[in-house]
Amino acid sequence: MVKFLPPLQLISAMQLLCLSNGHGEDLIALRILQALQRRSKQLQLAALPIVGQGEFYRAHGIPIVGAVQSMPSGGFIYMDGRQLARDLQGGLIQLTLAQLKTVRQWAQQGGVVLAVGDIVPLLFAWWSGAAYGFVGTAKSEYYLRDEQGWLPRQSWFERLERWSGSVFLPWERWLMAHPRCKAVFPRDRLTRSVLQKWGIPAFDLGNPMMDGLEPTGVEWAMAADDPDGPDGPEQCRLTFVLLPGSRPPEAYENWQILLQAVSALVMAWGNQRPLLFLAAVAPQLDAVPLQRTLEAYGWRLSGSVDNPSDRSGSQLVFSQYRTSLILTSAFNDCLHQADFALAMAGTATEQFVGLGKPAIIFPGKGPQFTPKFAEAQIRLLGPSVTLVEQPSRVVSAVQSLLQDPDRLQLIQANGARRMGVSGAADRIAACLVQQLKVKQG
Repeated sequence: MVKFLPPLQLISAMQLLCLSNGHGEDLIALRILQALQRRSKQLQLAALPIVGQGEFYRAHGIPIVGAVQSMPSGGFIYMDGRQLARDLQGGLIQLTLAQLKTVRQWAQQGGVVLAVGDIVPLLFAWWSGAAYGFVGTAKSEYYLRDEQGWLPRQSWFERLERWSGSVFLPWERWLMAHPRCKAVFPRDRLTRSVLQKWGIPAFDLGNPMMDGLEPTGVEWAMAADDPDGPDGPEQCRLTFVLLPGSRPPEAYENWQILLQAVSALVMAWGNQRPLLFLAAVAPQLDAVPLQRTLEAYGWRLSGSVDNPSDRSGSQLVFSQYRTSLILTSAFNDCLHQADFALAMAGTATEQFVGLGKPAIIFPGKGPQFTPKFAEAQIRLLGPSVTLVEQPSRVVSAVQSLLQDPDRLQLIQANGARRMGVSGAADRIAACLVQQLKVKQG
């Protein structure tokens, strides 16, 4: 059932409405809205999540206007067309019509709009009749080309993707070049350069995906079963972060694949050098099935770690040979402390690469992290990502990276180039205030 929130006329004093269409897009949008709030306490904001019910907005005090509803697909219509029929049965058409009415009313009352995501919120923003900005999170020219030119593709059908001269199709570029579109914020500098060829007001201000990743101070240096102790050769330890994704049940299936890779590394190096595995567990995942799978792979629960600086609470520690594996929700700290990622995730993998580190990915069954998704992620992230078809072959992939310092240096520079540096949300907020002529009170 569609859930209707407070009528728009009751909050008509607000000046900027943010549209987003997905879990990750909501988070990016929230960061930009918070940056706008820091610029003026009197600047009033609202949000309309096109997908889901906007839990991030609610939790941080951003009012939601219009109708919201969670759909059966969870927003993955584009990855699995079979989900479209379920969404239609679940009231997608009625929801869309109600949301279009809301954005049109917003414009009629003099508000402006910020769209975050893909063509769906962008189309909503254009439909509103208001001045609008667009944060394009879904597409990058790196999917088709790099700084040297077009990427090689295997089939004529794949090469057809470049037919319009950009990863953004002509109708998307028309929406971004419309006179009411005042600012476009693509993911990276390469995409900005291409969009500007069509007279699109594109700005290279970074990727908000890299904001909010500061470590919280959690340390696991003493957690591994390292007989050398704290005075041992710390430089010999290898730390891996495991990124199975955040959506059940797919994440649980990915977890089994990642543990196969972990087992291969432990068998190869477990008696030669200390290994530490940090499993960054999303809040929506249940630790019980993860723990059961660990036990099936021979890991034993050896205790828990309570760190006063870790707001996420205790962490479960599992041991095998000289190796420890820790289940934790301290995501940022995992990214910063790990040397490598064993990944089957979207955003989390991109964030790890953005920190200048190598990620090793494994194709799964989906619905998100399929072989097709993994191949696209390689194009997006370039040399920072290594695809390993079989988890048992991960050892040679890691060994190859360890023996190639030039490649590791290239990966470090590549991460910053493709994902940007932190602070993008604040830079985008400053530009929006100027371009959309938003009152600051």
